[in-house]
Amino acid sequence: MLPNQGSNHSGKKLLLESYGCQMNFSDSEIVASILAKEGYTTTRVPEEADLILLNTCAIRDNAEQRIRSRLEFLRSVKKKRPSMSVGVLGCMAERLREKLLDQEKLVDLVVGPDAYRDLPNLIQQVETGQKAVNVLLSREETYAEITPVRLNTNGVNHFISIMRGCDNMCSFCVVPFTRGRERSRDPESIVAEATDLFNQGFREVTLLGQNVDSYKWKVNETTEDKVSFANLLERVALIHPDLRIRYSTSHPKDMSDEVLEVMASHENICKYIHLPVQSGHDDVLKRMNRGYSREWYLQRIEAIRRYMPDCAISTDVIAGFCGETEEEHQSTVSIMREVGFDMAYMFKYSERPRTLAERKFEDDIPEETKTQRLQEIIDIQMKNAARRTAAHVGKTQKVLIEGFSKRSSEFYQGRNSQNVVAIFPVSTEFGPGDYVEVKMTGATSVTLTGEAVSVVSKRS
Repeated sequence: MLPNQGSNHSGKKLLLESYGCQMNFSDSEIVASILAKEGYTTTRVPEEADLILLNTCAIRDNAEQRIRSRLEFLRSVKKKRPSMSVGVLGCMAERLREKLLDQEKLVDLVVGPDAYRDLPNLIQQVETGQKAVNVLLSREETYAEITPVRLNTNGVNHFISIMRGCDNMCSFCVVPFTRGRERSRDPESIVAEATDLFNQGFREVTLLGQNVDSYKWKVNETTEDKVSFANLLERVALIHPDLRIRYSTSHPKDMSDEVLEVMASHENICKYIHLPVQSGHDDVLKRMNRGYSREWYLQRIEAIRRYMPDCAISTDVIAGFCGETEEEHQSTVSIMREVGFDMAYMFKYSERPRTLAERKFEDDIPEETKTQRLQEIIDIQMKNAARRTAAHVGKTQKVLIEGFSKRSSEFYQGRNSQNVVAIFPVSTEFGPGDYVEVKMTGATSVTLTGEAVSVVSKRS
């Protein structure tokens, strides 16, 4: 529950649902903090909520359809509870504000990702019978000084937003239009938040950004000194050896050897990199406006493995982008085989309104062809993942315990540095937040099984 700090809304209940990427979940914690000061406490029951906010995703069409279905359900709930207000936050807000508010009348307020501080005022407007909208994007807003309320946490892992927005303008992506231009957060506030999380007992943080490699902070106006992502990564790693650090997402055109050097030199920076390739063919990458070639991407893979031979690499792949030929698709198939990714997020191309691709290219690949190409990519990745996971069997690895296995309370689950989930029997000698050495004895394509052989360090 959120703390009740007393206000005009004291005693009211908030239901806050998040969809899509981890940036949305992180933003929801900022929203929860802002509304806690207004006296809201949280609930998970729609029928008892005074205010329901959906933090939305607009990256793919199926994400929007899920949210629309949820809003239709909430309309039926509201008929039985007319005083309840429903709002949409985040990436769907700016693009669909008129449709959601006026045409379909599914919501009472629409709030963009840079306008969360205005929520108390907007809620007051709704309570007077008006519709409320603020979808203005900002060049400065980072919410740096707001302490997020930790929602739905396991007490072990957490996310820290280090920057907002994106400047890359990939032709298929709507993020620059829904989240605005890129701006980085003060490194001192990031280090302070990570330190506070560690002192609360958290043992792993993930630094979040649309493109973390382009993080930069000018120290002051009188010098040219800047804090780069590599600098920030090292500063967070130095908080404590028992604080694990992950980050997401990297962009191939911006990933530097300096970042790889920092990762290799600190044991507590996890040996896992998410490096979206999207396509294996230069012509498709050019149409996607990705800013790198196949050769450049493979050079970055070579650099990762040169610095950290044991580093796991995951990726994003789009099947059936505009104009994709069979030859271009086979180039993607071949790069999947050549790199042998540990994990991949694989999707059929979904045209998004207002993107460069929508304006410039025709979505001309038949749905059946997209499906066939995606399945071919999935089949290769399943083999890659099984091979990569099996390579851990027989090794003893450091695992951070996150909690009970989803299938049985007789087993714990945690992850190794390479982000692979490991399942092993519960013991009274260790628990969530502890690091243990686990000997890996079996594997599926996504999970390891094993036996804990020793405790490395316990959470105090």
